[in-house]
Amino acid sequence: MTEDVDAALDPFLQAVLGKQAMHVVALDVSELTSIADVFIICSGRSNRQVSAIAEHIEKQLRGHKIKPLSVEGTAEGHWVLIDYGYVIIHVFFEPVREFYDLEGLWSDARRIPIPAAPQTKSASGRRTRSPDNED
Repeated sequence: MTEDVDAALDPFLQAVLGKQAMHVVALDVSELTSIADVFIICSGRSNRQVSAIAEHIEKQLRGHKIKPLSVEGTAEGHWVLIDYGYVIIHVFFEPVREFYDLEGLWSDARRIPIPAAPQTKSASGRRTRSPDNED
C-alpha cells in the first residue's frame, strides 16, 4: 500500500480512536487476500463498550459519507464486524479478541502505523492519553 492509501484510512482510524477503543491495530492484508485491503482491529472492555465503539464508528463515518456494506454483531457486543469494502473494522470484547487472535492469523500482514491517541481530560481535569493503541 502507498502513503496515499494510508492517508485514505485517516477517517476510519479517527473514528476508531474517537470512543476509547483499546489496542488499535491496522493490518495491510491487500497482498494476502482479496476480501479487503485493510483490517482495523480494536477492543473494548465490555460488550456494552464494544457496541458503543461500533455505533460511534458508523456514525462518524456516515458524517464523511462513508456507509458500511454490512454490520454484524452489534447486538451481542462480543465481536462487531463493520465491512466498508476495502476496509473491514473488527471491534472485539478483549477476551474474544484473544481467543480468535486475528493478529496471529494474519501475522504476515504489514502493520500500518496508527496516529497517536487523542488527549482527553480526566475527571481531575488533567490531560491524559487515551487507552493503549498498541499491543
